[in-house]
Amino acid sequence: MTTVFLTLLPLLALALDLLWGDPARLPHPVRGLGLLADRLEVWGRRLMPGGLFFWGGLSTLILAGGAAALAHDLSRLPWVGWLVALYLAWSGLALRGLLDSGRAVAHLLEKGDLPGARVALSGLVSRETAHLDADGVRRALAETVSENLNDAFVAPFFWLCLLGPGGLWFHKTVSTLDSMWGYRDERHERLGKFPARLDDLLAYIPARITALVMILTGAVMDLDWRAAKARVAADAGKSESPNAGWPMSAAAWLCGARVGGPAIYFGAEKDKPWIGPEGGFWDADKLETLFQLCLLTAALTALFLFLGLGLLRLFL
Repeated sequence: MTTVFLTLLPLLALALDLLWGDPARLPHPVRGLGLLADRLEVWGRRLMPGGLFFWGGLSTLILAGGAAALAHDLSRLPWVGWLVALYLAWSGLALRGLLDSGRAVAHLLEKGDLPGARVALSGLVSRETAHLDADGVRRALAETVSENLNDAFVAPFFWLCLLGPGGLWFHKTVSTLDSMWGYRDERHERLGKFPARLDDLLAYIPARITALVMILTGAVMDLDWRAAKARVAADAGKSESPNAGWPMSAAAWLCGARVGGPAIYFGAEKDKPWIGPEGGFWDADKLETLFQLCLLTAALTALFLFLGLGLLRLFL
């Protein structure tokens, strides 16, 4: 596989994602990782019930390292390696899926189908949605879409540009394990602590890139980028996650509506800090602005990362 193809691979994968979204009808690596993670959890609870932190760390390194090595080797197979690389890159990005899912929830609200919107939202968030009113659904939707702009697109695209399919799938595996095990409850605390912290590390730079480019994009869209620039760092620091608060804060200030607040997770209420301008509420127009903001941010981020990281391959 040529260096030129590897350089162009991120942009080709993004084009496929925007055209067709997730390759849902083909075998998806994340599904395989999920099945393996479920089996490893069963084995760990049976074999090492007192050593789940060690088991979670070992499982994370084996799965992520194995996924990265397999992606790297398959991408270099004779004749078909370029096709495998393209598929692995495409299936590791989820920008269109994120935006389509977000717009589906917003559309249900516009039709007045609050129960349907709650059900659709429940597929995107870990919080409980059955009790949410329309404002709560919009706020939770804005929060998850802005946060996942980094998790679903910017971070995997960053690692794809930097290290190719192997780097993308190392990150994607860690992110998958974090989403499955990284809850701060009695069942998952020890098992998921290592992948959660490693995911924080891998997403640290991409999260800040996401917020920065969102502010630049906000200036292009004539949003309140000055307020976002002044407040994003302070509000990001309110989040218990070292990364999630950055794109959420940028989105909240640019769109003029708050995220955060009380939420119910696994039957227990959690009082999350408010992020964004006081008194700002989400409506249909602000949600559509958010979707457009995320799409244009992704396009500009892809361009910047491609120029900054992808073209670097040509000189190494």
